[in-house]
Amino acid sequence: MRKVTIKDIAIQAQVSISTVSFVLNNKGPQMAISKVKIEKVKEIAKNLGYIPNMIASSLRTGKTKSIGLIVEDISNQFFSELAKVIEDQSRILGYKIFYCSTNNDDVRTNELIQSLLQANVDGFIITPTAGSEKNIDHLIQLNKPVVLIDRYFPHKNVSYVVMDNYEAATEAANLLISKGFKDIALVNNTSGMIQMQLREKGYMDALKKAAIYKEALVLHLPFQSTEQQRIEELVSFFKKYPEIDAVIFSANYMGLAGLQAFKQMKYILPKDISIISFDDHASFRLHTPTISIIEQPIESLAIKVVEILMDQINNEKEFKVQKIMQKGKLILRESIFSNN
Repeated sequence: MRKVTIKDIAIQAQVSISTVSFVLNNKGPQMAISKVKIEKVKEIAKNLGYIPNMIASSLRTGKTKSIGLIVEDISNQFFSELAKVIEDQSRILGYKIFYCSTNNDDVRTNELIQSLLQANVDGFIITPTAGSEKNIDHLIQLNKPVVLIDRYFPHKNVSYVVMDNYEAATEAANLLISKGFKDIALVNNTSGMIQMQLREKGYMDALKKAAIYKEALVLHLPFQSTEQQRIEELVSFFKKYPEIDAVIFSANYMGLAGLQAFKQMKYILPKDISIISFDDHASFRLHTPTISIIEQPIESLAIKVVEILMDQINNEKEFKVQKIMQKGKLILRESIFSNN
């Protein structure tokens, strides 16, 4: 079937091609086209099944009304919930989203950014990988609107929206200390990203202040390990240090592996060990006992990142770099036992 063109609409509406173009680009009132004629053109376009040529529109306006969203793993509940709010907010503003996952792979991150540049997206929202600084620099040099989310590069002059990871980890560690725990472990990964560093530092500073910090009780799981490999390492770690009475997991996928490790070890929670995990997960709410978590303010993070990106898109030469840090929320459930 032949594609419907604005010429077809113009012939049926008995108006000029330019009139149809103005109407379909929402410039009818601006060009003094009557309401009756505007409604007639729109109705005919709808009846004919007209589909706008986005490439042609992009060439005219320089905009595609699209945003590239690059996250670590769209299948992770935190990132999927974040992406959903970003998509909803963007759609309200007339923008569509291209989703991409990096799996924390620097090479893939570069490939995705290049592909989105070729697609001429109007802006980028990115959870960067450790080695993606040059890619971010490249976008800035191209004057492409870009905002980082969930993590950032401390010395880069680029906008970001993140949770205050240091404060959240400190609060979680202090809670466990106040409950009387003496051998508190931390399970982190080897990614080296700033948010993971800050979570570890918050934990470490709180325990050092209480004079109970033990370096041996910090486990770093290889980032690219499989779930089974994580479970095996966790079982080995907790068997090696049976004195551990509480643990903070730095991400929900590590917490999920931890629950499976404890099941294998026949630990009874929270009698044998108490747990707090960063980032919620449906399984944490369904588990018996329910798992205490540090909840990121997903909705406010997503709304703010879209707001900042839109400011850059609409004010390319006048926008200010914004560095936003929002407070997390410690949600206490049944996985913490009081030793006092």
